[in-house]
Amino acid sequence: MRFDDSLKTVLSADMETGFGAQSAWRQLVDLMGRGRIAVDEPALARLRLLRQAVPLGVRAASARALAFATPPAALVGLFAEDELAVAAPVLRTAELAGADWVSLLPRLNPQGRALLRHRRDLPAEVGRGLESFGPADFILPYSAPIVANDLYQDVSVTAPDDGDGPGDASPVAGSDVAPAAVSSVQDDPIVDIEAPPSPPELRPTPAGGFYIADLVARIDAFQRQREPAFAAPDPGQPHQPVTCFRFDTDGQGIICAVEGVSRSALVGASLASGAAQGEVKVDAVMNGALRQRQRFAGARLDVGGRSDAAGSWRVAGTPQFDAATGRFTGYAAIARRPRSDEEAAQVPGKAASDSLRQLVHELRTPTNAIAGFAELIEAQLLGPVSPVYRDHAMTIRSQAASLLGAIEDLDTAARIEGKALELRPGPVAIEPMLHRIARDLAPLATLRGTAIDVHPMGDHAALTDDRNMERLLSRLLAALTAAAASGERIDIAEAPAPAGQVAICFARPVSLGTGGEDVLLSIDGDGVGTEGEGAPLLGTGFALRLARNLAIELGGELIFGDHLLTLRLPAAADVIAERAIP
Repeated sequence: MRFDDSLKTVLSADMETGFGAQSAWRQLVDLMGRGRIAVDEPALARLRLLRQAVPLGVRAASARALAFATPPAALVGLFAEDELAVAAPVLRTAELAGADWVSLLPRLNPQGRALLRHRRDLPAEVGRGLESFGPADFILPYSAPIVANDLYQDVSVTAPDDGDGPGDASPVAGSDVAPAAVSSVQDDPIVDIEAPPSPPELRPTPAGGFYIADLVARIDAFQRQREPAFAAPDPGQPHQPVTCFRFDTDGQGIICAVEGVSRSALVGASLASGAAQGEVKVDAVMNGALRQRQRFAGARLDVGGRSDAAGSWRVAGTPQFDAATGRFTGYAAIARRPRSDEEAAQVPGKAASDSLRQLVHELRTPTNAIAGFAELIEAQLLGPVSPVYRDHAMTIRSQAASLLGAIEDLDTAARIEGKALELRPGPVAIEPMLHRIARDLAPLATLRGTAIDVHPMGDHAALTDDRNMERLLSRLLAALTAAAASGERIDIAEAPAPAGQVAICFARPVSLGTGGEDVLLSIDGDGVGTEGEGAPLLGTGFALRLARNLAIELGGELIFGDHLLTLRLPAAADVIAERAIP
């Protein structure tokens, strides 16, 4: 199959610059991974040529993007022969036939085959193929003899003297012991290293040195004395389950260090992907927090397999930044086992709410990018722009802002449904917040020909989460203002409340009628008061349902009367105490 026109366009890009090579690499990988073009030798040769000019980070990002596609075996093989940061995402998620995996095994390095050993979804013939590489993967490489003398004495591998003269430095003839030497071995969390069989007893070398086996024994004894805490558990003692562990990620969100549990299943997993990564499944909360470089807490992490890391975890993470440059360097996170109340049966719709939250996080990033580029064009930061295109950019930016607000509302609704809304209660002054929201909604009120009138309320304060209270009031007021007719006024005033609560009442627009709560909450895009410029993007019914559910989450309620809507929230304790003083 010959390249189509789109591929020819890609290949004709300017390859003299790094940007052109990166762009061509991304497009070729995307087209091949999604089956848009044939993965033949010319295409693979082009990718290998481009790979020399594409940075490691760009190649790793392309590999992670293939986790959401079904790349063919030839493309998987090309990524597998790259560095581990590029090969790992593809090898953890690719789905190939058993014969394709078996033919790929000889091309992989020990690290790549170690990744496949931790997958539990591969065909049986792949497991048998991996077993055949055990002697090659689990042995230390041979290097030239080193010098040590009581750990600094001369060390050499010498055959025993057979009586004809000194033994030579070659391996013992007929022996099953492979050549080996002590070398600097880093603690690789991915490669499995199993100790080879104990070598036979060897005599000291004529030069007064000792054999490698002796040196290894000395090192083992030293490690046992220095790190007793990491000794193997006594089979006679009951096993103590792990209740928490820590891990760190790099700037791309890939787990690079783990402390407290087995690392093999976790190292290399990415917080950026919500799809299953071998034995690891990351919550969408971590996906979104990574994109925004924000803290997260209560996120879910599921690890399969039979190691001590297997099971469900709740994770809290804090972003780390370089003190000198301010650059994001990764997360420092701690995972704990869920409490008994967190392990309760999931409410209906929990899976749907998780899927919706993941979709919301996927929508937020491109929408932010669209709004950002529109703002660059409107401000002419990329060069002079004609007035017509500036007007278009301003319209795009305004609509993107509305879309972002709707995305945030969907995220909040999904968090409420999934019992994952984060609340940080504190005293919140009500009247200043209402005035601020009324100023923000002034353009909408002018557009609809109405007015928002906030009556004096004194020093009333609610004990609630300020961000979610502001979202509640802004969405409620926006829905009422959009439903108001020209010349109508939205009055907001203090209302009587039971002890320990504060109450605010809102005038109900005439267009909403006098129906009860069920009628108002069932209003959708075709209902009265939801059409026209400035109407809520998701509908008045959704906005009112969101306000009602937020009020409940904040410990209050939203009451729907014939002419008023009344919001009740817990009162701040210090305000209640001040009122009690005569």
